[in-house]
Amino acid sequence: MIGEINHRNKQVAQEILEIQLPAYGIEAELMDFYEIPQLHETAIDIQNSGELFVGFQEEELMGVVSYKMVDGLVDIHRLIVNPAYFRRGIGKRLLEYLLKRYKGYEFIVSTGTANKPAIALYQAFGFQEQRKVEVAPGIECTVFGLRN
Repeated sequence: MIGEINHRNKQVAQEILEIQLPAYGIEAELMDFYEIPQLHETAIDIQNSGELFVGFQEEELMGVVSYKMVDGLVDIHRLIVNPAYFRRGIGKRLLEYLLKRYKGYEFIVSTGTANKPAIALYQAFGFQEQRKVEVAPGIECTVFGLRN
């Protein structure tokens, strides 16, 4: 089931963190960059986030997408799936949910340029590369946009 989740709830924030750390750990390995901000967040940081959170949940929380709405722009901040559930379409379903919910809006998202699975997912939905940003010496993120 996909729906909004209350990240301000201590238990929910902890569940998000338990998915986030290993998911971003894999991205850090792909990028060979371990200073991804979400790798250093705590449950309290998640609770205090100004983002809106949507979760994919069956018996447990399996994936999360978070975003902010800024002047008609859906700015996706994180799309994470518990690595135990990779390759089951959870990220795809979370992205479909947002695109359907905000039909007619513009979307923006960034990911590590070395994160080929994430890039393939965004491109499959029609996201177009807008620019590359060097986040640290020799480390790039790619910014994608979509007019839905």
